[in-house]
Amino acid sequence: MDSRDPIPLSGAQWSISAAGHEAVIVEAGGGLRAYRQDGVEHLDGYATDEVCPGSAGQVLAPWPNRIRDGVYTFGGQSRQLNLTEPERHNAIHGLVNWVSWQLIEKRSDEVTVGYDLLPQPGYPWPLRLRTRWSVGADGLRAEHEVTNVGTEAAPFGFSVHPYLRLPGVPVEDIALRVPGRTRLVLDGRLLPVGAATVAGTEYDYTEPRRIGDAVLDLAFGQVIRDADGGSSVTLTGPDRSAGLRLWADDQFGWWQVYTGDTLTGERFRRSVAVEPMTCPPDAFRSGRDLITLAPGDTWRGSWGIRPGV
Repeated sequence: MDSRDPIPLSGAQWSISAAGHEAVIVEAGGGLRAYRQDGVEHLDGYATDEVCPGSAGQVLAPWPNRIRDGVYTFGGQSRQLNLTEPERHNAIHGLVNWVSWQLIEKRSDEVTVGYDLLPQPGYPWPLRLRTRWSVGADGLRAEHEVTNVGTEAAPFGFSVHPYLRLPGVPVEDIALRVPGRTRLVLDGRLLPVGAATVAGTEYDYTEPRRIGDAVLDLAFGQVIRDADGGSSVTLTGPDRSAGLRLWADDQFGWWQVYTGDTLTGERFRRSVAVEPMTCPPDAFRSGRDLITLAPGDTWRGSWGIRPGV
């Protein structure tokens, strides 16, 4: 690229492909901009000349979702984060989704990108983040590593934010399965105030069920584990001939599902965000499933998208 050429709004673009599967990883946030198989788009991504909308494909660390008032206590000290969701007075989606990630290694079918998070007000712990994205006959795979490179223990949580699409199938006609036995009860700021079992309620997606007019922006917990210890969410069309499975390993015990109802224009209810999370919203305050990374410790987690449920 000529130095005078305009820079894509999502920064450098790294494309990988194998066995008919293609993905595009971007410098901005080290996230996933596109994923397709044999030309069929499985991700509701965005264009190179577009700022990432709705956190599409972003990596969310060192916390997922929201923290009430951006205030929490860890190690006996109170911390104040910037309020990145000011309309609800929350800190949302961590600290690495808008920063410049760097290329570490690239092959035709995989790319590794990284970012070193420096200490800052509200989160004074240095972390080294690495993500290996790859594609192959089984679909898309992401392998994440986060290391505490500091001298003190650090609070930590992790998630990703892909939007899944079934081409030609509106959200209303998608049959959704979410392996969560409970859901969080939320207040008007989308923060948890309790939990409820889903069995026998309108939120029970433990068996595939048509979304219909349901409005979802919920975290599901007490996941039903697969034989390998992980879990998965599936989306299928009316005739069950096409579908997607988003799987996550045993590091992820929560699923956030969002039907895009607050998005505008063509993106309104066009796809479903399916987010594997290590902890629920507001975990920095509640401590629920919060990971404590000791100095030198590395957290590792994997997830992926597999077409053809």
